[in-house]
Amino acid sequence: MFEKLTEFIDSKFSTPMAKLGEQRHLRAVRDGIVATLPLIIVASMFMVIAFLPNSLPENWAITQFVAENQAKILLPYRMSMYIMTLYAVFGIGFSLAKSYKLDGLSGGILAELAYLLTVIPKLMPEVTPVVQELADKNEELSTFVSQLPAGFVLPMANLGAAGMFVGILAAFFAVEIYRFTQKSGFKISMPPQVPESVARSFESLTPTAIILIIVSTITMFIGIDLHGIMSNIITPLIQATDSMPSVLLIVFLVQFFWAFGIHGMSIVGSLARPIWLVLLESNTTAWAAGENVVNIAPEPFYQWFIWIGGAGSTIGLTILLAFASKSKYAKTLGKTAFVPALFNINEPIIFGAPIILNPTLIIPFIVVPLINTIIAYIVVSIGWVNKIVASSPWTLPGPIGAFLATGNDFRAIILSLFLIALSTALYYPFFRIYDKQLLEQELDVK
Repeated sequence: MFEKLTEFIDSKFSTPMAKLGEQRHLRAVRDGIVATLPLIIVASMFMVIAFLPNSLPENWAITQFVAENQAKILLPYRMSMYIMTLYAVFGIGFSLAKSYKLDGLSGGILAELAYLLTVIPKLMPEVTPVVQELADKNEELSTFVSQLPAGFVLPMANLGAAGMFVGILAAFFAVEIYRFTQKSGFKISMPPQVPESVARSFESLTPTAIILIIVSTITMFIGIDLHGIMSNIITPLIQATDSMPSVLLIVFLVQFFWAFGIHGMSIVGSLARPIWLVLLESNTTAWAAGENVVNIAPEPFYQWFIWIGGAGSTIGLTILLAFASKSKYAKTLGKTAFVPALFNINEPIIFGAPIILNPTLIIPFIVVPLINTIIAYIVVSIGWVNKIVASSPWTLPGPIGAFLATGNDFRAIILSLFLIALSTALYYPFFRIYDKQLLEQELDVK
């Protein structure tokens, strides 16, 4: 039965989804966004530090120091995660160009150019004589007016996750123009004796001119607001992705693919990660500004409240194998896998038990994360635990990662520990069956 089901899954789902995951444009998006993860994680830690006063006693020296320097501590975040699309677009252009066997550096620069041409600078209005006259009479107003920026300024929000989808499309457009000029020969070619770097620069003149003329005409001369249009299109999609049915569907698909030996996260994550980043950046921006945080399910929500110990919430099964097994193999496997599971590495359990195609363990492997999802979603949505506002390193133990990701909320530790205990209890009946099967096999061998 399982062999036929596996063949069906492989032919109808696995192969097509694997091909989709490796489609060059989707792969470029994945590569570009993954390249920004170090920025997101490290910048999130600056966020956590900046808001330590919210969770520490007021009379502590460190609390007072952080509170006094909060704006400065947040500056690294504002120049990294806050404008993450600026970095991701270069990675997308680089990856896509390389997939076409073009120069990756040129592809990244052209992608960045196309994207920045959609972020239209705004000219700051000059201080009127009436306002200046009032400022001359009021020292506080005078100080404020003197600090106002002059000339052109960039709308920073469009450089962050809010501009992610425009950035993706801009990178695609720029690299496709670059590819067209290379394939068609519509470029300036230099003699072979010219250094490669110089020749590459001249070859990029034609696509640069095309991109500059087309994109600037659309955004600056005709005045089409690409970011506004894209926001109206994707806002319903983002809101839908943050709903409980969508979160349950994502979790189910990841678990379902894993149950048949397919890395579910590599498939589902490739499609969902751009939206997860928008949700996360929206939360961090609101938190940094002291505004209401609204999104429940950015990617760290899955990491710290659903897939605790790895896909399948297998930390519970690992605990049972390590400390409650009668089978020698199960106990050895549990002790071997216990430490990696604490740091969310569960391949030893998935492939060692194995869980894949194991009729006894597949059921809890799929069901337990779904139950965790329902509980965590409800608890966070009603405000018993803070919403996700940071991305902590995924190799942290679950309770610690949850504490940091929720902005130092001690209640997140309690929720994480509760879900670990619940996962252990839900795995227990199936563990007993599995352990008994192994024990009988060991007795038969003797």
